[in-house]
Amino acid sequence: MQQKFRLQDYIGEFVYGGMDGSVTTFAVVAGSVGADMDLSVIIILGFANLIADGFSMSVGSYLSKKSESDNYEKHRRVEEWEVDNIPELEREEIRQIYLAKGFKGELLEEIVTVITSDKQRWVDTMMKDELEMVRESKSPLAMAAVTYVSFIVIGLIPLGSYVLKDVFAIPQNRLFMLSCLFTTLAFVVIGYLKTYVTQTRAWKGIAETVFLGVTAAALSYMVGSWLEKLF
Repeated sequence: MQQKFRLQDYIGEFVYGGMDGSVTTFAVVAGSVGADMDLSVIIILGFANLIADGFSMSVGSYLSKKSESDNYEKHRRVEEWEVDNIPELEREEIRQIYLAKGFKGELLEEIVTVITSDKQRWVDTMMKDELEMVRESKSPLAMAAVTYVSFIVIGLIPLGSYVLKDVFAIPQNRLFMLSCLFTTLAFVVIGYLKTYVTQTRAWKGIAETVFLGVTAAALSYMVGSWLEKLF
């Protein structure tokens, strides 16, 4: 049974969706600036990346998690059938599993009796210990939705200065600088949140995210600049 939706359970999807959105959109902006494209082209390319890449990423996430869930349920139905129709063989498999864990004698037989006295517990044990499969508690649809929303929301940050140029009367020669500043801050936040998922040091998560984002943007800028001069 899937748990009730709780946002804190989907921090991983939010982090990776936001990281991909900010990195790819910033790369598009940097490449467009390097190619000396018009502001309208930068905005169009940026939003096209947000909508298309974000949708592609979320669909990929959904299909991947849905296939994993379907595969789990298929194998679970097989185990349920085997428990119902060949219980002695399945009981022996439980015995062998716990014998390999170091249990022997009366204790081993007691464990086998307890586990096989409840069908759900029996099947759960077979799924986990024999097939090494665990049911995903999170909804594939919710995972895809969080990924897409994060991709869009965080991915908008590199475009912020360009979209709000007229609202705040931002000089054109400062647009890219502001985009770099705001995107770097976004990388810092995403990098920090990533450490919550990966359980690593905060400075390491932030440094990795900023490095990846800056590297992608630098490469895009150089390629855009080179192609603009070439053509």
